[in-house]
Amino acid sequence: MNPLAAIAHRIMLQRGLLPEFSSRALAEASAASAAPARGAEIRDLRDRLWISIDNDSSRDLDQLSVAEPLANRVVRVLVAIADVDAVVKPASALDEHARTNTTSVYTAAGIFPMLPERLSTDLTSLGEDQDRLALVVEMDVTADGAVGHSAVYRAGVRNRAKLAYNSLAAWLEGQAPAPGRVNSVPGLEQQLRLQERASRALRELRQRHGSLDLQTPRAEAVFAGAELTDLRPAEPNRAKELIEDFMVAANSATSRYLAQQGLPLLRRVLRAPERWDRIAALAAAAGGRLPSTPNGAALARFLAERRQAEPTRFADLSLAVVKLLGRGEYAFELPGARQQGHFGLALRDYTHATAPNRRFADLVLQRLLKAALTGAPSPYPNEQLATLARHCSDQEGNAAKVERQVNKCAAASLLLPRIGQHFDALVTGASPKGTWVRISRPAVEGRVVRGFQGLDVGDRLRVELLHADVERGFIDFARVGAG
Repeated sequence: MNPLAAIAHRIMLQRGLLPEFSSRALAEASAASAAPARGAEIRDLRDRLWISIDNDSSRDLDQLSVAEPLANRVVRVLVAIADVDAVVKPASALDEHARTNTTSVYTAAGIFPMLPERLSTDLTSLGEDQDRLALVVEMDVTADGAVGHSAVYRAGVRNRAKLAYNSLAAWLEGQAPAPGRVNSVPGLEQQLRLQERASRALRELRQRHGSLDLQTPRAEAVFAGAELTDLRPAEPNRAKELIEDFMVAANSATSRYLAQQGLPLLRRVLRAPERWDRIAALAAAAGGRLPSTPNGAALARFLAERRQAEPTRFADLSLAVVKLLGRGEYAFELPGARQQGHFGLALRDYTHATAPNRRFADLVLQRLLKAALTGAPSPYPNEQLATLARHCSDQEGNAAKVERQVNKCAAASLLLPRIGQHFDALVTGASPKGTWVRISRPAVEGRVVRGFQGLDVGDRLRVELLHADVERGFIDFARVGAG
């Protein structure tokens, strides 16, 4: 085990996450087989032109999509979600591991998957040219982006083309030739154009309703062979947006379906930001104006204006707003109850159901969907769902802390030769516990230990690197010109 992997292993344990699978879980994975993609209640949709779009290296494929044109410029979009529950049974050792961690953890030292790779990258992955069992969310998207008819059912599917974000986006944006599969699979180019049209309509309507178009601050590790060479911000592109649009729509349709069937569920919520005053101050400093109380539509308009006016500085503004919005969480909801919605997406009906290989909440929702489809009662008592909502929220936070700390350990190793150098930085956290800034190359956060007085989230400054501790992931800065 290399030093960074050993650090990641230790931090996982410190945060209450299991870095390894038990022997029972591995034995179950070894004995498992793919669920048959046929059955009396299962539709056979394997002849459709299903595609997956994910990271270049991803093998744990949770979703496929396909579209077909209807009358009046309506596009029927189908999202297939891997039927993980068909292989991972409740109360099994595999289920217990997934329930403990609740999520796959992605670090610069490697991935700690929620399920063993024999499942997540093979038996329960919607791999290219493989017959697989899935839950399908069917949605009719109008020309103005509204979802009219929607339905949920089980189906057999087959991935016809495994596409990657970066190469597909370059083609969609007119910057590169089409990826090889686009030319070799008949009808795929027209299929992608149709999906893009539906995606744009969904996104434009969400934004009119106040959905926030933000760049998330996730960093991606860059390697030369086995050597870590950089941590770079993950860049948005049109292919990522297409999948995001379909997943948001599918999650929303799933939430509505379960509510209509009278089943309890886990909603995904993002509450109105407590630090709205600081968001309003950042807007004022940039020449904008926001109301005195949280208003998603007003914030969405302001962000769109700033993206157009200053595209090169939008990432910093976006990061500051993301930090001030806070973290989403899971909330248990009884049938007929009215929970708070998702402030960032401007949606009342929203859950997580589209990534059951990577998130336990999605696997729970999959089991609830199956119960609804057969008219069975909820497979989880209400008290258990409420407990799971809190646990998934807590473990998601712990996973995020692991990812940040391991990435900081990795960044510290990259920064060791650069002690004394100056960097442009953005304040990402300011509280009695400390003041934190983020630099862009490598993309990492560190603590300001000198000259932090008066700083607040969103402030820009120059900092000097004072110290980097690889083992503990400590990166210390001083404000240039302070003391």
